[in-house]
Amino acid sequence: MKTQLIPKRISLANIPTPIQKISFEGKSFFIKRDDFTGMETSGNKIRKLEYLLFQPRKEKADVIFTCGGEQSNHARATAFAAASLGMKSKLFLWGKNSSNADGNLFLDKVLGCELRFLSKNEFGNATIIMAEEKLSLEKKGKKVFLIPEGGSSPLGIWGYIHAIEEMQKQNIFRRCNAILTASGSGGTSAGLLVGSLLFNQNLKILAVNVLYPKDEIRNKIITLAEQAIKDYRLPIKLDEKRLEILDGYSQEGYKHISNDKLLLIKKFARHTGIVLDPAYTGKAFKAYYDNFLSVRTPKTLFIHTGGLYGVFSKRKKYLLSFEEKI
Repeated sequence: MKTQLIPKRISLANIPTPIQKISFEGKSFFIKRDDFTGMETSGNKIRKLEYLLFQPRKEKADVIFTCGGEQSNHARATAFAAASLGMKSKLFLWGKNSSNADGNLFLDKVLGCELRFLSKNEFGNATIIMAEEKLSLEKKGKKVFLIPEGGSSPLGIWGYIHAIEEMQKQNIFRRCNAILTASGSGGTSAGLLVGSLLFNQNLKILAVNVLYPKDEIRNKIITLAEQAIKDYRLPIKLDEKRLEILDGYSQEGYKHISNDKLLLIKKFARHTGIVLDPAYTGKAFKAYYDNFLSVRTPKTLFIHTGGLYGVFSKRKKYLLSFEEKI
């Protein structure tokens, strides 16, 4: 690979993650286990943080700012990764505080993160709010770094540009010609899209939008990809036809999950020993199930992007669903 600019990264994730062949309901398919990237930092976000935290560590930042929902996997992973590097973090979370916190929010509190809770309308201006607080702290002599929602920036998407190289070495593209993931803020899909071009892999990138509407997430992914190509002078031209949005799998909303998806999650867990979360992987797997498991061995790779801790905040709903007979 010849490029003029390649960003530096630090080693935080347990990679390469394995690719497993899974059998479910008489069908076999391949799953990339990015839920194995760590414990406190598990999931896809830590790949992005390997790039995003290089400069803050080098410059000995005092505090890292980032944002997400109150059950944000990214916010939790950022907080724990920053702590492992000797930095504090402040999380700007869409939601409400709770004295009986669960899941990711529980872990954020265990770590002692400073938390600021935002309404849904305020969260739309989270970047501005973080920038204002950053300026205030810098006037007091503090060094603050901002990481965007989901770690989705031209720098952050290098985590999944690099993941394409990793999967290429695992020879999975001899068996699969497409990759499917959940897409929240778009960074994972953007990285896969750029990586497929950079490493000359003829892949379809399938994004299951769980947070933003179809057109908005598509624009986010394309914008991130184009900006990374420009910023890092990559010798490729973006092919937008490689990206497909699988819409309609989060009609219940980002913070909720429908009963039909919970029943599928239950079946999948009981037959494979793999748990899917309510915000991301559960919805993405429903899309995979509907669109690809009609084929005995699909040629589409499913990436398990993590999210286990989000299950605990929905434990009552999971248990109600799990009481149903398989």
